[in-house]
Amino acid sequence: MAIDVDNAVYALDASVIDLTLSLFPWAKFRKTKGAIKLDAMLDLRGNIPAFLTITDGKVHDVKAAPLIPIEPDGIYVVDRGYVDFAWLWSIHRTDAFFVTRLKRTIKWTRVISRPVDKSLGLRCDQEILLASKRLQGLYPIRLRRISFRDQTQERTLVFLTNNFSLPAETIAALYKARWEIELFFKWIKQNLRVKAFYGTSPNAVKTQIWIAMTVYLLLAILKERYHLEQSLSQLLHFLEVNLFEQKPLISIFRPNARTFKQKQEETYKQLTLFGV
Repeated sequence: MAIDVDNAVYALDASVIDLTLSLFPWAKFRKTKGAIKLDAMLDLRGNIPAFLTITDGKVHDVKAAPLIPIEPDGIYVVDRGYVDFAWLWSIHRTDAFFVTRLKRTIKWTRVISRPVDKSLGLRCDQEILLASKRLQGLYPIRLRRISFRDQTQERTLVFLTNNFSLPAETIAALYKARWEIELFFKWIKQNLRVKAFYGTSPNAVKTQIWIAMTVYLLLAILKERYHLEQSLSQLLHFLEVNLFEQKPLISIFRPNARTFKQKQEETYKQLTLFGV
C-alpha cells in the first residue's frame, strides 16, 4: 500500500455472479434471473484474500459481515452497504477500526469541529453523535465524520470512522484504496473461470469458485516468493501453456539463461557500412 499506516488494512465488498435460472434453479435472485454472491475481504498489504464466503444473490451484503474474523488494531474499509451500527460497534469493541461512508438518511448531531486543510480536498472533520435513540442504543459513543471533495469525479464524499488518531487525509486515502477489491473481482472474472460452470449443482459451482481462489493465491505466492516481474495474468498464461510439461515450476516463468544471452547478442548485431 502507498498509505503509510502501521495497522493491517482490509477492504470488504461483494460481487454478484449471474447464473441462468433455468440451469441453476436453486440460485434465486430475481423473478427471471439467478445469481450467487461472493463476499470477499482483501488484505491491502498484498492484495491477498483473507476471507471469502459464497451466498445466494438475494442475501444482503451486511448479512455476511458477522462471519468475518475481526483483528484488533486492524482497519476495515467498507462501502455503505455494510453500514450496520451493531456490527460497527462490535468492531469497535474488538479494539479495531472501520472506515465507511455515511448514508444521507442517517441523522446526527455535531459535537466538535476540527480545522482542515482545504487545499487537500478536505471540507470538514467533525466528532458526531447519532441522533436517533434506536441508533444510539446500537452505537452509543462519538464517531468521526470527514467530508472530502473529489475534484476528479466532481463529487463530495462523507466518511464515517471510529479512528480519531489518523489524519483526515489518510482516512480519505484509505477509502480510496478500497478500489483494489473492485479490481480483484474484475480480474478473477476476466482471467479465472467463475462465470461459466462445468456443473449446475450448488456444490459444483462452489467447488469451481474455491478452485479459482486457490489458483489466484498460488499465483500470488509464486510471484512474491520468486520475485517475478510478470503480472498475474502473464503468470497464469505461462501455467496454462505448460500445464502438462514435466519441468521445474520456476523454469516456466524464468527465461533460459543461455537463450536469453543469445537473444541479447543478436539484438546488438549491426552491419558496418562504409568502414565507419
